[in-house]
Amino acid sequence: MDLFEYMAEKNKEDDAPLASRMRPETLEEVVGQEHIVSPGKLLYRAIKADKLGSIIFYGPPGTGKTTLAKVIAHTTSADFESVNATVAGKKDLEDVVSRARQNQGGYGRKTILFVDEIHRFNKAQQDYLLPYVEDGTVTLIGATTENPYFEVNSALISRSRIFELRPLSASNIASLIDRALTDSRKGVGSFRAYIDEDAKTFLSETANGDARAALNAIELAVLTTDRDNDGRIHITLQVAAECIQKRAVRYDKDGDNHYDTISAFIKSMRGSDPDAAVYYLARMLKAGEDIKFIARRIVICASEDVGNADPQALLVATSAFIAIERVGMPEAQIILSQACTYVASAPKSNACCVAVFEAMNEVERTGSLPIPPYLQDAHYKASAELGRGVGYKYPHDYPGNWVEQQYLPDAIKDREFYHFQHEHKRGN
Repeated sequence: MDLFEYMAEKNKEDDAPLASRMRPETLEEVVGQEHIVSPGKLLYRAIKADKLGSIIFYGPPGTGKTTLAKVIAHTTSADFESVNATVAGKKDLEDVVSRARQNQGGYGRKTILFVDEIHRFNKAQQDYLLPYVEDGTVTLIGATTENPYFEVNSALISRSRIFELRPLSASNIASLIDRALTDSRKGVGSFRAYIDEDAKTFLSETANGDARAALNAIELAVLTTDRDNDGRIHITLQVAAECIQKRAVRYDKDGDNHYDTISAFIKSMRGSDPDAAVYYLARMLKAGEDIKFIARRIVICASEDVGNADPQALLVATSAFIAIERVGMPEAQIILSQACTYVASAPKSNACCVAVFEAMNEVERTGSLPIPPYLQDAHYKASAELGRGVGYKYPHDYPGNWVEQQYLPDAIKDREFYHFQHEHKRGN
């Protein structure tokens, strides 16, 4: 590299966005992902020992996939090659493989190939890499926001270890904001900016686990906010909301407003008002509420308030819960909207809810009453001698697969717990 190339690279680093400049260079600087990179974990040990096999990082944007690849690049003694699948073609891969062969044959040095957005490679490009991953010419590090089991060649998957990265917690992002505001070398510490606690909390929560979004907002705030009389830059809640382009909705996730909103959401579904339900859903989403918390409430409502009046409601709600975990935001908001409006529009019955609570009260009141002998287990020797199972009427031996028979204990044989209520649809 000559002087001009060096200066070009240096200027590129200096002009890089804050989120890029703040990427950690060592494992100790990594924030979040403790489940895979804390001391003692497999990935941590492999990076520290420079004994990394092929891996694929899978997770939402801004969770640190490229960051971990950069940490590996700074840690490993192997040559590190990087391509982005959105722009790289087969010729780029051929060049990497050629250099990797020279390193391996001429210097006995390994090559690590980092492929960002690996799911963007077509089947032919992925197939091209396979033999070189298999024979160790290159060690592959792939990064993808899509489920690799659906989007990446199964042969590559079988030769790689999958590490799923999770959205950063609000406290993780708050730590990164503090670091960015105080770091004068890579961050914006030289600008003498400070942030109000409510503004930092707002950014940390509304970033939805995406560190890049929060750091971009901090950089924009620092670069566009006038200095106070004391020469410092003051980042208020209003400034933070403008810079992340989300309104600071009045919503304290530990306070009354949190419980008021979720209560109104549930009661709107129970009251068969899909318009109100989706409105309160939007308020929670805008405020950065945990989407899994919302999904749990929809699942409960589907069983508690709809029940057997429309059993499909529970299937829709549980499928939505699974889907939001697989998809994440922002698309999860559509899935939650579908689920909550379905539950709100469904016919209602709380018969299942009433039945189990009445039965629980009966058990509490009367204890373990004797089970009729003909209902007891008869799958062991001498059971008949004890009268177990004797006299049981098998319903399928009778017309209509039903026969009159007492199932409750004698003491409560006439007790009724389940009172099915007829369906009723939302009134017009």
